[in-house]
Amino acid sequence: MYFIPMKQKKSLKDIGFGGAGLSSSGGGYGFGKIEGEIDLVHEAVDVGIEIFDTAPIYGFNQSEITLGLALKNLREKVKIVSKSGVTWHPNMRVDMSNDAKTTQKMLEQSLINLNTDYIDIYMVHWPDPKTDIRYPLEVLAKAQIEGKIHSIGLCNTNLEDLTKALEMVKVEYLQSECNLFNNPLSELKTIITENNIRTMGWGTFDKGILTGSVTKNRNFQKEDARSWAPWWKKSNWKDKVDLVEKLQASTEYPMRDIALQYASSQVDLPLCGFKSSTHIENTKKAISYEVPAGVMEEIVHEFNAKI
Repeated sequence: MYFIPMKQKKSLKDIGFGGAGLSSSGGGYGFGKIEGEIDLVHEAVDVGIEIFDTAPIYGFNQSEITLGLALKNLREKVKIVSKSGVTWHPNMRVDMSNDAKTTQKMLEQSLINLNTDYIDIYMVHWPDPKTDIRYPLEVLAKAQIEGKIHSIGLCNTNLEDLTKALEMVKVEYLQSECNLFNNPLSELKTIITENNIRTMGWGTFDKGILTGSVTKNRNFQKEDARSWAPWWKKSNWKDKVDLVEKLQASTEYPMRDIALQYASSQVDLPLCGFKSSTHIENTKKAISYEVPAGVMEEIVHEFNAKI
């Protein structure tokens, strides 16, 4: 599943801002309250972060709205990523559809939420087994001609959808989970290389597990999806915590640093969620030096052996 890290990034310009945390006041898919969200976004811009990732599902549009306010006077300095296809129904159930009508509606709403005339990178959020990927891409291709989006991407895609997509549009970006536990983009490495597609990785720290901030006894805020979400409760997150704690005890290098450098070696742009200035500073430190190749290979081998 994994291939050994081969390249090293040294600057926060090589990191993307994962915007799920900006949904703190909106409920839904988020990770607890954040104080001063707009100031946090401004701080990220100040330290060199240029790409900001969001989606309508992050807090019932709240993440997009917050980003729109924060970046209003900084629009030309940054690139915004958003997505279509997945949102929340008012009854707190997830709505998922990639049909053309839904895609058009979500794109137009995201432009309003983000207070912008264009979105730099717009992605289909998840594959929809009920809808051929080419239908939403017809909408995005037209929107690209109209200047409403600049680049088209696919998120969490598979080989079948990506192959179909490439028959009709230029797919410039792919985004998928990428961390020490899971790296599905490695299975698409050949087609990515052949088509010169840039890659982004979400889940760099696997929702805090790889930073050590998630312990088996941690109590999550009620606004934090990890306190109630079925996908979290049914996951093997406690087993992951055990593995991280065991491996952390075997090395002097913080697992946070190892996790970030692994992800940044596998994708062009790892996305990191920030909830505070401390998170930004920790990430700046983690990317500023190189974990020895032997240490990295040993840790990657241990993860491969356990998952």
